Amino acid sequence: MSSKVLVAGLMAGCAMTTVCVAHAQTAAPGSAPGAAPGSAVTQVFSGGTVRDIRVEGTQRIEPSTVRTYLAIQPGDPFDPDRIDQSLKTLFNTGLFADVVLKREGDTLVVSLVENPIINRIAFEGNRRIDKETLEKEIQLRPRVVYTRTRVQNDVQRIQDIYRRQGRFAATVEPKIIQLDQNRVDLVFEINEGVRTGVRGITFIGNEHFSDGTLRESIQTKESAWWRFLTSEDNYDPDRLNYDRDLLRRFYLKEGYADFRVVSAVAELTPDKEDFFITFTIEEGERYKFGKIDIKTTLKQLDPVVLQDAVNTHEGDWYDAQAVENSITKLSNAVGDLQYAFVDVRPQIVRNRETHTIDITYEINEGPRSYVDRIDITGNVRTLDKVVRREMLLSEGDPFNASKLRRSEQRIKDLGFFERVNITTAESSAPDRTIVNVDVAEQSTGEISIGAGFSTSDGPLGDFSIRERNLLGRGQDLRLGATISGSRQLYDLSFTEPYFLDRDLSAGVDIFRTRYDYQDESSFNEKNTGMALRLGYPLTENLRQRVYYQIQDTQIEEVPSTASRYIQEQRGQRLTSLVGQELTYDRRNSKLTPTEGYFIRLTNDVAGLGGSVRFLRNKLAGGYYVPLGSDDWVLSTTGEVGYIIGIGQKVALGDRFFVGGDTLRGFETAGIGPRDTSTGDALGGTRYARASVEMSFPFGLPEEFGLLGHAFTDVGTLGKSGIHDPIVKEEESIRVSIGTGVSWKSPFGPIRLDVALPIRREDYDKKELIRFSFGTRF
Repeated sequence: MSSKVLVAGLMAGCAMTTVCVAHAQTAAPGSAPGAAPGSAVTQVFSGGTVRDIRVEGTQRIEPSTVRTYLAIQPGDPFDPDRIDQSLKTLFNTGLFADVVLKREGDTLVVSLVENPIINRIAFEGNRRIDKETLEKEIQLRPRVVYTRTRVQNDVQRIQDIYRRQGRFAATVEPKIIQLDQNRVDLVFEINEGVRTGVRGITFIGNEHFSDGTLRESIQTKESAWWRFLTSEDNYDPDRLNYDRDLLRRFYLKEGYADFRVVSAVAELTPDKEDFFITFTIEEGERYKFGKIDIKTTLKQLDPVVLQDAVNTHEGDWYDAQAVENSITKLSNAVGDLQYAFVDVRPQIVRNRETHTIDITYEINEGPRSYVDRIDITGNVRTLDKVVRREMLLSEGDPFNASKLRRSEQRIKDLGFFERVNITTAESSAPDRTIVNVDVAEQSTGEISIGAGFSTSDGPLGDFSIRERNLLGRGQDLRLGATISGSRQLYDLSFTEPYFLDRDLSAGVDIFRTRYDYQDESSFNEKNTGMALRLGYPLTENLRQRVYYQIQDTQIEEVPSTASRYIQEQRGQRLTSLVGQELTYDRRNSKLTPTEGYFIRLTNDVAGLGGSVRFLRNKLAGGYYVPLGSDDWVLSTTGEVGYIIGIGQKVALGDRFFVGGDTLRGFETAGIGPRDTSTGDALGGTRYARASVEMSFPFGLPEEFGLLGHAFTDVGTLGKSGIHDPIVKEEESIRVSIGTGVSWKSPFGPIRLDVALPIRREDYDKKELIRFSFGTRF
């Protein structure tokens, strides 16, 4: 609904007492523009002096305000150019629906019709998108001046929202309801239409990869019934542009350095319900890496020490992603060697005859630049300091792109923001850089009710209420309860991640637990206690946590048929324990790692008060390697532990038990020392276990969330300290092999493992199938 200014004038020759007019109004859509200022207007507004200016028709706007918009004032001569400029200026304010300038003798009369004020904005017919989302998108608001141009702009914005959701047939019609005092109610009548899906995706020019393979490499998907939980099968022109880039990345990763997308065309079906998308591509020739070299102009920097940071190797197929990863690793490696200003650029030489690409990584001193200031925007609730303390750069530091990338990841890892974007801008000084941190907050409060089933616990349910960003300070407060067939857990915890405004993670836990071990060892265990903890970094990747825990433990409900060694443990004891945990973590993700490794050392000492005294040590680690892509991951994890009593035997509840989740193919507490007369597990004082697992996709669409697993578990547990013929504790190696499948279902994670022990003792308890299912809502 475009706006046009209509300017017209009376015919020339009117006398000084005649009313002479220049007129401007908002044109109706599709109407023809009025006559431009011509000789008629020039003549009727020529000659004489303006003695007075009279403003008519205003209601809310003061006449003095109107006069400030005029290019002509009393005492000025009547000038057609100034009249025309005044007319346009008044109209362009957007305050008036009609503007008329009249000359009555020596008086300039300004007649106005004010645009109405919006009283209320309503939406009708919006079932798929809520009112709050639409209100955030439009620009008009109650108590704002109504103009048809603004309304039409908002109509376009609403249609854009629906198109992003794949509803290209959506229509929006604005309606106004006239009210008194020049007010209107604005109603957007919306016909959402059907969702515009993608009926088919085809490729032209692909010789080395099938259409199915290329469909998997892009984000847009063909419409199918199982994609009801995603919008990737809706047509989105912005996503189509992203798909062009994804295709390019795919081919460059596979060695096709000359690849290009000729066109990407989306055609609407005749019924206007779906799109057909056609990509026309040119694959080009496939290249291998040729000579790989590193050169540097930095003094005392030996390129040989940087060879391990290069992921590209001569003879391998060319991979643009590997080149980018090498640049990042080289930048990080040189930065770790205390070179603050570094510029790594790959010099690429393409040999079309031999189909090889030579790469020389040139490492030069980059331009000296320092951080001028760090600006944080978008954090309405979260305090600035919560974001700022995750930055590895501060004002005045040498600018470092690697630290900037790691800072962005640290802010994302907080989990407080749905979007984190860090950009740089030039400062007033040439050697200064402004860092802009733009975030979009997301909900951090959680009320969760959980339900599930696992082989070890049976049916289970839990409830928790948690705020991970308490008062915008980054504090974590949680109250939770878990109840299942074999355990009940109630806990209250509070964590201050930056205690005393330092990188000290301080927290307190209060808990009460009850475990049912009747099936494994014929007893129940009840624990009540609290813990204080403090964590701090030693380096960027090395962190230590120290803690103190006091716990009251009761061994109860021991039947008379239980092992006499368990009956001896019946009763109550108090444990006062101090400990530390040292973790070196180089994984790319703490939740779903696909690359990197970690090592963790834990030491506990009990005996500072209480009735229990022991020394307990654990050492754990893991290594993750992607094979070909992040979907294929080989992981190796292991753990060893040892506990000794100080002046007393180790109590039953403090011993180690292995099996179930810790050694698949065996029941919980399925291996280790056992009273063969009763079948009760007695636990051990030292153990070792390891697992090698390959995770891989099934080749199904990614949105299915299915992964396959093949694994081998190894473990041993022994040294109960009991010397009795009825107690078996062969400290032999147990081995199991198995396969499994995991599904990130809409109802929560589900995993099924089938494991078969191939090396065991006769008294061990086997478990063929292990199943777990859980959800939160």
